Amino acid sequence: MALDNPNLKDVLKDVASGALQLPDFQRDWKWDDERIRALIATVTLKYPLGVVMSLHTGGTSQFKARTLKGAESAEDSTPDLLLLDGQQRLTSLFQALHQDGPVETRDTRNRDLKCWYYVDIAKAVGSPADRDDAIVSVPEDRVLKRDFARKVVLDLSTTERECAEGYFPLHFVFDAQRVGAWHQKFVRANDANWGLWTLFQEQVLHNMLSFDVPMIKLAATTTTDAVCAVFERVNTGGVPLNVFELLTATYAGNQEHVADNGDYYRLPDEWQQIKKVLTSAYPVFGRPEDGPEDGLSSSDFLQAVSLVRTWEAKRAGSGTSVSCKRRDLLNLPLADFRRLAPRVAAAFGWVGSFLERQSIVRTGDLPYRTQLVPLAAVRALIADETDAPGAEERISQWYWCGVLGEMYGGSLETRFTRDVEQLIDWIRGEADAAPDTVGEAAFLDDRLDTLATRNSAAYKGIYALLIKQGAVDWYFTDTPIAPSQLVEHAVDVRLIFPKAWIAKNAPTRTLHATSIVNKTPLSLRASKSMSGPPSAYLKTLSLESGMRPEWFEDVVATHLVDVSALHEGDFMRFYENRAKQLLELVMAAMGKRTVFRDATER
Repeated sequence: MALDNPNLKDVLKDVASGALQLPDFQRDWKWDDERIRALIATVTLKYPLGVVMSLHTGGTSQFKARTLKGAESAEDSTPDLLLLDGQQRLTSLFQALHQDGPVETRDTRNRDLKCWYYVDIAKAVGSPADRDDAIVSVPEDRVLKRDFARKVVLDLSTTERECAEGYFPLHFVFDAQRVGAWHQKFVRANDANWGLWTLFQEQVLHNMLSFDVPMIKLAATTTTDAVCAVFERVNTGGVPLNVFELLTATYAGNQEHVADNGDYYRLPDEWQQIKKVLTSAYPVFGRPEDGPEDGLSSSDFLQAVSLVRTWEAKRAGSGTSVSCKRRDLLNLPLADFRRLAPRVAAAFGWVGSFLERQSIVRTGDLPYRTQLVPLAAVRALIADETDAPGAEERISQWYWCGVLGEMYGGSLETRFTRDVEQLIDWIRGEADAAPDTVGEAAFLDDRLDTLATRNSAAYKGIYALLIKQGAVDWYFTDTPIAPSQLVEHAVDVRLIFPKAWIAKNAPTRTLHATSIVNKTPLSLRASKSMSGPPSAYLKTLSLESGMRPEWFEDVVATHLVDVSALHEGDFMRFYENRAKQLLELVMAAMGKRTVFRDATER
């Protein structure tokens, strides 16, 4: 690492020539007009600009590079330096002081605009405190208007008008020949301008021409993860980069792939195609219209790939641990990604079908998206072994222990790696003990009282288990609710006893009104007939069903409720009975005993 102080003029020349470019993971610049004017004022006063940071490429960049905004004509050039920090500042200065065209920026209302930057010579040679006011921007046509564009307040549309008004155009400040020509016209316009120009040269132009940019230059040997760590630390004001964006730039810069295929590797295109196939078959992975990061994310996919890669490396003796930490993803070779991505994509397809068998088919009903990562890795590693007799039973137990025990709500990377290794050994019968996720999972029975929203994985889990165990809708009564009907019939959790009724008739139990115990999956059509207490709406639903009353009561009972308690309006008896049945449902799914309030186990 070295600290240099190149002249601003030379830095902007490097931007124009393509010698200084951006790594492709950098986002586009987003500075507005007001900030650009303040930045220019800083340069004219020769005040410190702040350190910028760059990376030597050594002639071969480890990232795909792209030019700064406005220097697209140099996009075929090979950069000597990649700009890691300072993009907004240098892009703004390049466009305003070097580019022979209007600057693309935004106003204070975030509206796009194009403008030119000038310095009011008379104001600029006054007090430094007035320098901000001396820097002005005018529209693309160089005519500044007010009063809804009915009044012209400043016309700089020609060189003659610029000289007459005393506004120097900053876009060619580093072009000595053009500055000289403009100077000649300015002093000829008025003899008094000779002295004004002398002061302007001393107090403004000299500062700009001698302005240095402190620049830290990292060596070309700096590792990828170090570059990314440095970038994120110095770009604290922006949106944090994710691993996918960093790998996109790294893979695009892979020259071996370019040489073999004639073009750079487009990771976003590959991910978009994978995601499209998955979401088309299994909506639980996201809504295609909401983009490739809705639902199952690119980071989830990369983590699964890394788990597969490091597991295989460990088995082959070339690795020491199974891992999917950030550094593992950043160091994931393109060749390995291309080799493993099809397997992992197919594995996620199997995961989608597994979730469907658990009655989980919508993104909003998915308890933990993150739990799918180790499950997909396991499927990719042992393939059809997950379909062997007894395998799915163990996978299901592991899955439901993770959901109902709420095991995937904290730090995950360690759990990912343990679950992959332990679940594979358990499926293969090579381990006596179940995975830690199974062994450590517990469901306290009073947890039912507090499961009130979809923010909880266990809440979504019980909702899915009710459907899986055979709940029949109270309007569409022909068959149990099928996963394919969840969207068609707009099935959602509905209150059994209305909150208002509980507040009036069982005021001591109002805290239980929104518990999952008092909710059940029903269609939108059924909910429209559920006005008033159960004793009233059950009669309505029974008549609408066309069934004999006792048969309809059997339908209601498929939701694990005491039908007589509903008819009698006995909320307390209903609640205690249903809580008991839900606990039995939870125990069956987890394959283990539930811990009760008195700390005894059953």
